[in-house]
Amino acid sequence: MQFDEKWSFVGKKQDNCDAGADPADAERGESWDHVAFDPEHRLVVAVVPGKRTAENCRGLVAEFRRRTGGRLMRLMTSDEYPSYKVAIHEVYGLRTVPLTVLPRPRGRPRVPRKRVPRGLTYAMVHKHRVDGRVTRVTLETVFGSDESVAAALARSAVSRVVNTSFVERHNGTDRHRNARKARGTYRFSKDWRVHEAMTYFTMYSYNFCWPVRTLARRDAAGLRRPQTPAMAAGLSDHVWPLSEWAMLPATQRC
Repeated sequence: MQFDEKWSFVGKKQDNCDAGADPADAERGESWDHVAFDPEHRLVVAVVPGKRTAENCRGLVAEFRRRTGGRLMRLMTSDEYPSYKVAIHEVYGLRTVPLTVLPRPRGRPRVPRKRVPRGLTYAMVHKHRVDGRVTRVTLETVFGSDESVAAALARSAVSRVVNTSFVERHNGTDRHRNARKARGTYRFSKDWRVHEAMTYFTMYSYNFCWPVRTLARRDAAGLRRPQTPAMAAGLSDHVWPLSEWAMLPATQRC
């Protein structure tokens, strides 16, 4: 699983916002898509749009954990944004109370703490830049060990090195599909609620309605069959028309 954030803005650039002079500026300025991306199936698992804050970062990790049933991934990676380390520790951490040795000496009472569960592996990619260009990349194993990272990469179907390349590539795809996030144009969101709605619309419809070239498979007859991320992940058996995805009730009745 790869975590990353993608920049855009609503209404005006952040430097031009002044919530004190104009309360409406509280919903303008920078907006970041916090994304949890499955590189093997090219699946957007969770997205949280909003300001680049520790709270939204934690919200992303919590939503990802909920959608994956609390299972531990073989490997989680992100860039050097420090909030991911804190968020993963808080969301996946197990509450423990230090053992008390009797007779207990005087002092502060022992308080519960959180520890990362055994089997959780998280690595961070540090990009060193000169004049805006990446000149060197270093890796840091945050949770787990170098051995667990190597074992996860050995089982990976898509990569043999720790990286965030797949989620970054998807960032470009999403900018192409959502014109209000394209760089270097006059197109941008004017309203936060519309921006948020379009973020969810393009991100999650991508899973079911967008055949990914590298996911295509050949059938028994040798014909090339397109696959969406949802098909690759076993969540669907066909490419959904956008009308089918948009009209499907959010709550299913048995």
